[in-house]
Amino acid sequence: MYDYTDFDREFVNARVEEFREQVERRLTGSLSEEEFLPLRLRNGLYLQLHAYMLRVAIPYGTLNSRKMRRLADVAEKWDKGYGHFTTRQNIQYNWPKLREVPDILLALADVGMHAIQTSGNCIRNVTADHFAGAAADEIEDPRPTAELIRQWSTDHPEFNWLPRKFKIGITGSPNDRAVTKSHDIGLRMVRNEAGEPGYEVCVGGGLGRTPMIAKVVRDFLPKEDLLPYLEAILQVYNLFGRRDNKFKARIKILVHETTIEVIRERVEAQFIENKRFMPTVSAELVREIEAAFAPPAFEPALDAPAPILSAGLRAWIDTNVSAHKLPHYGIATISLKPIGGTPGDATAEQMRLIADLAEEYAHDDIRISHEQNVILPHVPRRHLPAIYARLREAGLATANVGLISDIIACPGMDYCALATARSIPIAQEIAETFADIDRQRDIGPLKIKISGCINACGHHHVGHIGILGLDKAGVESYQVTLGGDGTETAAVGERAGPGFSYEEIVPAVERLIEAYLDNRLEPGEDFLAAYRRLGPEPFRAALYPREERSDAA
Repeated sequence: MYDYTDFDREFVNARVEEFREQVERRLTGSLSEEEFLPLRLRNGLYLQLHAYMLRVAIPYGTLNSRKMRRLADVAEKWDKGYGHFTTRQNIQYNWPKLREVPDILLALADVGMHAIQTSGNCIRNVTADHFAGAAADEIEDPRPTAELIRQWSTDHPEFNWLPRKFKIGITGSPNDRAVTKSHDIGLRMVRNEAGEPGYEVCVGGGLGRTPMIAKVVRDFLPKEDLLPYLEAILQVYNLFGRRDNKFKARIKILVHETTIEVIRERVEAQFIENKRFMPTVSAELVREIEAAFAPPAFEPALDAPAPILSAGLRAWIDTNVSAHKLPHYGIATISLKPIGGTPGDATAEQMRLIADLAEEYAHDDIRISHEQNVILPHVPRRHLPAIYARLREAGLATANVGLISDIIACPGMDYCALATARSIPIAQEIAETFADIDRQRDIGPLKIKISGCINACGHHHVGHIGILGLDKAGVESYQVTLGGDGTETAAVGERAGPGFSYEEIVPAVERLIEAYLDNRLEPGEDFLAAYRRLGPEPFRAALYPREERSDAA
């Protein structure tokens, strides 16, 4: 992975000391909260319902054991013993004391981590496929590209105060595991007719109160043209994006109001200008970045008898281990969705265990997924029994990846000042309702995503079943959307109908599942495929039985 240079270290340490001085001024009252607000947001610090929240960047979701242990130290020393991994491949601490935040940032800087640009109207943490460098279907590891973008975008003087926040996602595979079409810019690695790798560039995606799927602005962009082209997109957005209404300030609104054809014309014209004046990225820098992401020293395949697998281990391998580009390796996903637990939470002890496992068995490589799980991307299959045994002892061996209890959920009204409803208890109750692993496996692949407000941090718009919590006259009301998809066949879910109360929403999900099981062609047809074949009507009929429809009318 990429290691800080002397310049990186000096830059991050200087930012920490600058923020320390700003915190001191806030504590002494020489800065009001209004004056402090933009300063703290530039350093990932939010004011939530009960306390400050610190969001720490995990660029493109990549960690090693040293960094994971430091995250555990922060949780233990300065928080309440746990952290929350997010859908942006970041980690959030919900209980830091303001005076201690600079000390936290200094401890993170010591291991090459920071909280810069994890908030504010700037280019946010670049996200990437969590299987990068390991996936069998990959054209090219996208992380060198993500690191190049990180270096270009950090403290970029022209893009530090954009009309609104700006998110970039990248995948190196034709199978999109990075939800790229829900980003302001989505990059997907493709090949041209000559077989050369480059990027399909999409622009104008986003969720929130106005969900939109990004549109293709360039079918193929040569790799050497990436930064001038990204610069052109940001320049067009910075110039033409709306600043009169923050709810209409994202680039998706600009694309919608002006059309993708107009945006393409403006971007291409600016791109030509940029090519004339922007310096070419040095080949030496590109080589240095690519070398930082060289594959590990994989062990050779060994002739050994197949191990005898317990039922629990077999279930875990079947659901949580994916194909690696080397047949004798696997990609192991550690679920942070124990039945009844808070999705995405990990204790300091669990973080240290994951660090130990990565160091001992998995080439010291760790990833965080946008689905709020942890991945060991390079695991020799002979080590899977040992890893499973230690995960089981720590309560981390839940065999539910991709199943109904593998739920994405934002913190909701338990923590967030913007939330209008609770998310975590709904996720917990759904998981407990479908706790039986055989029942989960019979239902098959299913993505439930829950947001506690219209900002959609839980990605509910692209859930096969999406749940949005709202406030209706002081009472929690949960809308259901159906048919969302965050992959290469991306789609925004359709609203099913009127909302449900807190007490009604989990039984409504149960009725949806029963309708799916009753109507699927065979066990091999998953929920999304059945929904696309049947349309919404059978599912709406299950959600709103005839007698309830009559009452509503």
